[in-house]
Amino acid sequence: MHETDMTKALIMTVKDWYETQPEPLQITKIHLMVGQFTCVEPVSLQFAFEVQTRNTFLDGAELVIQDIPLVAYCHTCQQEYTPHIGLRYACPTCQGPMEDIRSGRELKIDRIEHQALNTVNLT
Repeated sequence: MHETDMTKALIMTVKDWYETQPEPLQITKIHLMVGQFTCVEPVSLQFAFEVQTRNTFLDGAELVIQDIPLVAYCHTCQQEYTPHIGLRYACPTCQGPMEDIRSGRELKIDRIEHQALNTVNLT
């Protein structure tokens, strides 16, 4: 299950960003773009995120996953098409091999939602 390793990398990336912030923050949501051709299972990624963020600076943060479809382009036919993952990747018109992937390989943080933590001085 490579989702566990991907989640560890995600947490490390967010932590690096978090530690550079001038004010304390509470991260509420992490928006992630995941292409269909990455073979990442969103449900497994959600589960791994929930487990690995318990009792950390990301405890309670929501992972929002935007699924990006696989879109290819056939230079012979001069058209985009949507291959069926795991079945057939060839152009449906000319049967040419999938050579130009336009989307579906993304795996990146789109944005992070957060709010400032209020600190109270009791002295």
